[in-house]
Order: sequence, then C-alpha cells, then structure tokens
Amino acid sequence: MSAKAAPKRTRPRPATSAARRAPARARPPARTRGPSAAGAMISRAFKALPLPEGFLKSLGNWTLSLLLVGGVGAGVVAMGVPGMVGLALSHAIGRAGFVVHTIEVNGRAHVDRDAVYRVAMDSRGQDMPLVDLEGIRQSLMGLAWVEDARVSRRLPDTLIVDIVERKPAGVWQHDYKLSLIDGEGRVIAPVDPSSPMDQLPLVIGTDANLHAGEFAALIASQPVLKPLIEGATWIGGRRWDVRFQSGETLMLPEGDKAARDAFALFARKDSEARLLGQGIVRFDMRVPDRMVVRMSSEPGAKVTPPQPANQI
Repeated sequence: MSAKAAPKRTRPRPATSAARRAPARARPPARTRGPSAAGAMISRAFKALPLPEGFLKSLGNWTLSLLLVGGVGAGVVAMGVPGMVGLALSHAIGRAGFVVHTIEVNGRAHVDRDAVYRVAMDSRGQDMPLVDLEGIRQSLMGLAWVEDARVSRRLPDTLIVDIVERKPAGVWQHDYKLSLIDGEGRVIAPVDPSSPMDQLPLVIGTDANLHAGEFAALIASQPVLKPLIEGATWIGGRRWDVRFQSGETLMLPEGDKAARDAFALFARKDSEARLLGQGIVRFDMRVPDRMVVRMSSEPGAKVTPPQPANQI
C-alpha cells in the first residue's frame, strides 16, 4: 500500500509596503449644487401643468422674438417712421378725393359770419384726415357769441360746423358803456345806445353783470311788474335799487330772499293802492315788512303794508 504524498506547504509571501500601510479612509462623493428651493418649486409647478410637449421651448422662442420686434419698433418710432407713413397715407386718401371743398355752418344767428368762415376756411383744400377738428373748435370758442361749437367731417369733402350761441339776458351799463351780457354775466357784444334792447333788463354798476341772473329771476317772480321796469342799480355790491319806467325808484333790502319778499309785497301793495304813476319819488323797503315813501310834494310819508289775513 502506497503512502499518499503529503501536500506541499507554501510559504506566505512577505507583505509589500503598500499592504503594510493602513488602508485610506474612503472619500464621500462630491456634492453638486442643485437648483434653489424657489426654482425647484417653479420647475415642479410647470411639470405639473398639462402643457403640450415643447411648449416651454416655444415660449422662450416667442419671448425672444417679441423682444426683438419691440426693439425694432422702438427704433422705428424714434426715427419718425409712423408719422411719415401716416402722412403718406393721409395724402393718398386726399388724392382719392377726400379733400375739404365745402364748409357748412349751422346754428349761426348773431355770430359774425365772416369770423366763423375765417376760422374754418383755413382747412379748405386740406386732406380730410389732416384737418384739426379740435383746433378749429377752440378757435371758434374764442368768438364772443359762441357758447359751444362742434366740428365734424362729412365724407367725402364737407366740413360741418355746428354753433350754439349765447342767450342775451340783459344789458350792463358800466363806465358809460353798454354791453350785452348772458345769464352768467359774460359780455357778449357792445350795445349801441340808439338800438332797441328787446325789453332786456338794464343793470348798472360795478359787478352788476355778475348778478344779472339774480335780478332777472327777481323780476320774473312778479310778471305784472316786469314790463314796467326800466333797470336796476347794484348798490354797494350787496343790493338793488329798481327803477320803473314811470320814474320811481324801489330800494330793496340785501339778500335774495329778503329782496324777493319785499318785491312781492310791493307788487301786492301796488295792485291794491296803485302806487306807480302817482308822483312818488322813492319807495324804501330796506327794512323788512315796512315801506317808506318819498313824494315830490310830501317827503317822508309812510305807507303801512297790508296785514296778513289771519291777523286782526
């Protein structure tokens, strides 16, 4: 029986210098900087939206295109190209027959006809789109009789001018001059003393024109007396002295209500005793509910106002 060969022992190799060194500590992987929290949130929001594929890329392209177009447009405006294009277009419209040839004026009765046409005729022969409607209107508003004006185009070749005239409310005498005024006291035109005044009330004195509307309302409150009034003087900037055609003067108190009450009392007393045309010079009603008269032959006589019906 043969003996088994004993296994050959191998001698361990000596450790190398690298193996003898202590193993190095493993390095953690390098961190890469990711998006900020706000950016990540926006990105997740866009991803959550049901947007078609490639939308964001198209949006970026469109944004860039709009910025380019805006920049080009700004440059065009800076060079005045739109104005030149608009002017060329206006001339082209004019060559097509849209040129001002006719001027039509409506609503004129007292406004100087030549003055109106002088303003409007500046636009004759112009291309319709180039007519300055507001400029013409402002020039018309500078005319004394014009309260309002409207200017419009009627194609192909007519300019329409509509005028609203001021309404005369009285005649103002100041500094030896007569002027026609409207309800707000604005001077409309000078008045020839020899011309008829169409029964317009005459107001006299400084700033009397500014109170002409109040005076017109006062005398309108007593229609019986209104045709008999010649005019009134604004005294001290606070009250009226009314002069009748028969020569008497009625002195009214201050304040609209007090003057209206006194005027009503005078109208009632005149209807009862016929005060006008009896030689009385002045009726003084500056004291409420009292009338003091001055007669040509008996100055200082008093007329007692009538008692109310409910009093004895």
